[in-house]
Amino acid sequence: MMPLQENTALADGEGKLVYVIPIEKEVERGLEAFLQRTTNEAIEANADHIIFEIDTPGGRVDAAENIGEILQNVEIPTSSFITSRALSAGSYIALNTDNIFMKPQATIGASGVINSDGTAAEKKAQSAWIAAMTGAAESKNRNPLYAKAMADAEIDLPEYGAGKGEFLTLDANSAVKVEYAEAIVNHRTELLSNLKLTNATVVEMEVTISEEIARFLTNPVVVPILLSLASIGLIVELYSPGFGVPGSIGLLSLVLFFYGHIVAGLAGYEAIILLVLGIGLIVAEIFVPGGILGIIGVGAVVGSLLLSTNDIGYMAMSIGIALLVTIIVSVIMFKRMGLEKGIFRHIILKDATTTESGYVSTVNRLELIGLEGKTVTPLHPSGTALFDDERMDVVSEGGFINNDSSVKIVKVEGSRIVVRETNK
Repeated sequence: MMPLQENTALADGEGKLVYVIPIEKEVERGLEAFLQRTTNEAIEANADHIIFEIDTPGGRVDAAENIGEILQNVEIPTSSFITSRALSAGSYIALNTDNIFMKPQATIGASGVINSDGTAAEKKAQSAWIAAMTGAAESKNRNPLYAKAMADAEIDLPEYGAGKGEFLTLDANSAVKVEYAEAIVNHRTELLSNLKLTNATVVEMEVTISEEIARFLTNPVVVPILLSLASIGLIVELYSPGFGVPGSIGLLSLVLFFYGHIVAGLAGYEAIILLVLGIGLIVAEIFVPGGILGIIGVGAVVGSLLLSTNDIGYMAMSIGIALLVTIIVSVIMFKRMGLEKGIFRHIILKDATTTESGYVSTVNRLELIGLEGKTVTPLHPSGTALFDDERMDVVSEGGFINNDSSVKIVKVEGSRIVVRETNK
């Protein structure tokens, strides 16, 4: 019998299943939902390896930490393939995988926590992030010094281009040198060869249209814009007759906000129910005065927004921005447009009893001046007097005048008729 030959095909991954999952654009909650779905699919399909092809400038720390937790819980071997950059939150994601491979021009690092205004985050947030970076490196048996230097500018590593005051960024050669990357590869085929999975079946995961939309709609920059458009659109609609473009934009913005957050797994139907309830109470306030329903309605709407996130602080800031923008727009509309249009026309009295319309508060009877008569009652100083058989309410010039005294009208001011006693 011939000796058995080594099955090189099986050694190169024949019969194996590899899932390739892209991590692109900014790291945010929509990406987190996408990775949760695709890793679950890989697990259910009994995949033998998962490759994450990374090209990201970074993004939200909370989303990155959640993604890191997802990757740590995956029991399937994982590899990061950095095709261009894995910066900031992207470097943290790569550090949570078992292997890292990089294209020759790829970079990893520059992971300091930066606020939305470009300033450094508070020390507490920085400390937590540094601990997360070093923990991720240690979990995969990598030297934590370099992960710490990526997030802490106080670490001095001039030999890798990161002096004190600079965040460490490793190029492909440096990453291999410090044993953060296993190898430099030019393309996926070379990567599969390094993993001995050349003949494996490769399944490429793609972001669905709904997930792509959700990723855009949950972007930290887009959220306050959507909320501002929603509030402005609905406010403007109050000033506009009928229901038109402003109201449609407002409702569409709300629909997009909740659609994106539901697809991203951030909002549930309880948030939608609370939103509908809140809007209903606000509308009811228009017809049921008192203010209580309106206050509860506004609270319900705000509550529905807060239920659609796990970052209450950020959502509160977005709501604050939308509120500020809406107040500014409302003030402008109060001054330039008034309240005579739109739904307000049903609840605000617009008629006025103007002189031009034939309305007068009193008849100024100047022809009575000089008319003489007698008091019917004593004047102290007001009372009644009789002039040409017409009883009139009169006042004296200030003194007391007895009943049945002769008086003369000396002044008429609207309904006020002033008399003076004569010596007749």
